[in-house]
Amino acid sequence: QVQLVPSGGGSVQAGGSLRLSCAASGSTAGTRCLGWFRQAPGKEREGVGYHYNYIGSGGTVYANSVKGRFTISRDDAKNTLYLQMNSLKPEDTAMYYCAVLRYPCSLQPGRVDAWGQGTQVTVSS
Repeated sequence: QVQLVPSGGGSVQAGGSLRLSCAASGSTAGTRCLGWFRQAPGKEREGVGYHYNYIGSGGTVYANSVKGRFTISRDDAKNTLYLQMNSLKPEDTAMYYCAVLRYPCSLQPGRVDAWGQGTQVTVSS
């Protein structure tokens, strides 16, 4: 089973930016859905967004809470998924997880086939 190793978490002030990376142990070229989730203390894990890559089409879908601020991209040549986070808010503070999603793609945590380790993002006001 593919292993996902994230990096790039850290602490930043509100309004700042961070970029998370998620390196896969195998090829991501044939993986249709790759996504990011997050879990804040005392809250349920929630979907942040995903990148889909079907035959003939590809794109991204985001949760409303991050739309316009976060950007997901993937580089299949490097087997890596990225999450660019701009205009960060204190409410973005959470452990962030990358994941291989089950097709059809969804932001539901229950439809994840493989989880990466978490990486902490802390946004101070």
